[in-house]
Amino acid sequence: MKKIQLWKKGIALGVTAALLVGGLAACGSSSDTSDSGDSGSAETETASSSDGDTITITNVSYDPTREFYAAYNEIFAEYYEEETGQSVEIVQSHGGSGSQARSVIEGSDADVVTLALAHDITLIEEEDLIDEGWIDEFDLNSSPYTSTIVFLVRAGNEKDIQDWDDLIKDGVEVITPDPKSSGGACWNFLAAWYYADEQFGGDEDQMKDFVSALYDNVLVMDSGARGATTTFVENGQGDVLIAWENEALLALDEYPGEYELVTPSISILAEPSVAIVDENVDNNGTREVAEAYLEYLYSDEAQVLAGENYYRPSNEEILETFSDTFDLTVNLCTIDDFGGWDQAYEDFFQDGAIFDEIYNN
Repeated sequence: MKKIQLWKKGIALGVTAALLVGGLAACGSSSDTSDSGDSGSAETETASSSDGDTITITNVSYDPTREFYAAYNEIFAEYYEEETGQSVEIVQSHGGSGSQARSVIEGSDADVVTLALAHDITLIEEEDLIDEGWIDEFDLNSSPYTSTIVFLVRAGNEKDIQDWDDLIKDGVEVITPDPKSSGGACWNFLAAWYYADEQFGGDEDQMKDFVSALYDNVLVMDSGARGATTTFVENGQGDVLIAWENEALLALDEYPGEYELVTPSISILAEPSVAIVDENVDNNGTREVAEAYLEYLYSDEAQVLAGENYYRPSNEEILETFSDTFDLTVNLCTIDDFGGWDQAYEDFFQDGAIFDEIYNN
């Protein structure tokens, strides 16, 4: 299987996007209007439309999907033209998941969103841009691929970081993004909280003290997951990056021998979600292609591509073929352990909730 190796290039895509956007019809099957990974949101400059023989749609996504969608957009465009005779152009936007959701609410003309967590899509639904019941529109809670949260450390693991309790040791510098703008950061927080719950038998005061100590050790809290990876890998800051599994594996590929992946004893099943932005596709006349775009994520070809880009395929049979890549035995909690995303957001991430309480102390 051919592995897509574009991780270093992802940082540069935001620079080249401005040049590409003006000439979409001549630029192949995919253009990227992403930011560099350091800011929390990225505006998409080209609206979805049908222009001559090419129809254009916009996918507003989150930070670490850059490489996957760069590859997926190409295979989808080929598939769709073979099936329908219609050529399609996909404009791609990346940033922190929460910031990306807000950009859609504020007018970004997304036809589809492929964000880091269901709650970010629910926020768009609450503005009547996405129809109710979106989470059941596609299989498996509209999560065509999953991931989990791991640690990335420098070669030799000088601080001997093996589990969550090592992140609260004196002198350990942690890199993790901000849950206020990054969906990945929310998964990071919940995984740490669940570990503390198991350690302290549900004693909330001790759990808060533990997670507070962890965030006291955070050296840099970027607005998005890719920005956090850049801080750790490119800028050389911190001892440990709390990362999406796919981000950590990409770093191992791009910098052989420089980093190690550590899987903690407890992590979380992270389910990035996808949805059609109903109001926009109806205005743009792009519903048919938008539905096909998300449905094809479940095809065998796309599922293998997800695995090659270090996302866990939702197809269990295909996932098993990547057992040498992923630790399929890791103990994973799920968002259901927190009462679902609406409850988790209310308890932990809305203004004045537990994250604010521990971080502002």
